[in-house]
Amino acid sequence: MVLDRDDSVGTGALVRPYAVTRGRTRPRLDIAMEALVETTARGRSGGFLAGQEQQTIAGLCGVGLQSMAEIAARMQMPLGVARVLVADMAADGLLAVHEPAGISESGEDAVGTELLERVLSGLRRL
Repeated sequence: MVLDRDDSVGTGALVRPYAVTRGRTRPRLDIAMEALVETTARGRSGGFLAGQEQQTIAGLCGVGLQSMAEIAARMQMPLGVARVLVADMAADGLLAVHEPAGISESGEDAVGTELLERVLSGLRRL
């Protein structure tokens, strides 16, 4: 069975992730999935935003802090693509990225096991 263009499911244009990131697969900055992102004053001015994706990200992060995971989910794009876009925007001063606390210089988890046990206990009670 061959579908006509009118019978296709999607209504939006299909853009490959590599086209959005200009072929790059690695971000300039290593950004954690749970890092919080907000739009800076420069990003809110809008004059420096190059594409539709950047405008959307600036709008999402302009109303409140958003995690990398939330940005990717709301934009319906792979996390890796969102990381590349956010890292580019942060390098240009359009976004501020707030990395999560809790990882020490040596890479060890600085959150105590007591806190983790309390969280686990609370989850079990749900």
